[in-house]
Amino acid sequence: MVSVSALAAVGMSMQFMMVINVLMTLYVVGGNALISRFIGQGRKRRASALLYGLGVFAIILSIFVTFGGYFGSEYIYALMGASDDVIAQGSMYFKILSLGIVVIFIDNLLYNALSAAGDTKSSLYIKLASAAINAFLNYVLIFGHYGFEAYGIEGAAYATVIAYCFNVVAYYMLIKKSKSKLNIIPIIRKKDIIRVWNVGWSAALDRGISSLSFLVFVSIITAYGTAELAGYQVGLRIEGIAFMPGFGFAIAAMALVGQNLGANNKDRAYNMGIISGRIAYIFMGSVGVILIVIPEILVSFFTQDTATIEVASYYLILVGLAQIPLAIMFVYSGALRGAGATKTTLLVNVLSLWFLRVVPSYIAYKMGYGIIVIFVIMNVETLLKGLIYWYIYQKREWLNTKV
Repeated sequence: MVSVSALAAVGMSMQFMMVINVLMTLYVVGGNALISRFIGQGRKRRASALLYGLGVFAIILSIFVTFGGYFGSEYIYALMGASDDVIAQGSMYFKILSLGIVVIFIDNLLYNALSAAGDTKSSLYIKLASAAINAFLNYVLIFGHYGFEAYGIEGAAYATVIAYCFNVVAYYMLIKKSKSKLNIIPIIRKKDIIRVWNVGWSAALDRGISSLSFLVFVSIITAYGTAELAGYQVGLRIEGIAFMPGFGFAIAAMALVGQNLGANNKDRAYNMGIISGRIAYIFMGSVGVILIVIPEILVSFFTQDTATIEVASYYLILVGLAQIPLAIMFVYSGALRGAGATKTTLLVNVLSLWFLRVVPSYIAYKMGYGIIVIFVIMNVETLLKGLIYWYIYQKREWLNTKV
């Protein structure tokens, strides 16, 4: 069984990856918005050339991130206030992960580009296969099965990097097919890269400030102790099962909205977001019921530590209640990004996360309230943000965004 320190270390690395996602957002969100519009206009060659240019940009950017992650991992964990054992385990994990940053960057680009072009089915199959490979390799490399040495937390990092390598190879083979919705055309159009930047910078700033707020939020939870941190991280990983349909339909909404706006069909663009949202909250609401009913059973697959199970179970019960507003938030914010309205999502996310989550959580911690109150504050923020996005979406002003 994986130790509590290892669980906390891997969980904290998820927060660091959120920061790295900021850099990927620079080219992913703007690329999505522009590629989907090109596809909607029937301009496949222009979209394929943009994909090539963004691929070159992603590779160059990943080199700098690899150096920073590999040589600065211990400092990052220490900055977060982690204990010595968490720092030791986490730095080993993140150094290995950093060496695979280039495939992570390319995977993210290709997944989103194909989804923006409307090929979500192939991406789904690749991701499912990748998840199965990752799970199998975790079992083999962490615990030492089938003749392999037990690498522990390092094995988890190797499994993750190998799974991403599989993704990139699979996407490359898919794109090389003649019937693919996108191809690789070695042309870099500076004008289109600038258009991607004009959309992407506000999305990246949004992600950056949001990631910083999450880091501060996790620091508050870390102050409660290792068991509380591990419980939160385990609960977050389990909740990721509910996230998957939400993310999937958010990407679908982003692509469909962009394509229909490219085809100058605003009513259909609006309706695509509504339909995606309805399906998403049915799926996520159903998973939320499971999180509420059997939280202890779900957590027991990750740890047998009593304190961690208790914290994670409380977390799952509370987030289970918030799955429907979370689905609305995912899909409608995705639709707005697909339309290029990233300045709107920037404003909503920054104000909501800092003034409705981080600041109230810090005050609650200083006043001596327990970890459960922090989880309640988090879910109230999710509910209010879902309502804000619903209001903005209904007004339809975002449909007139220029890209």
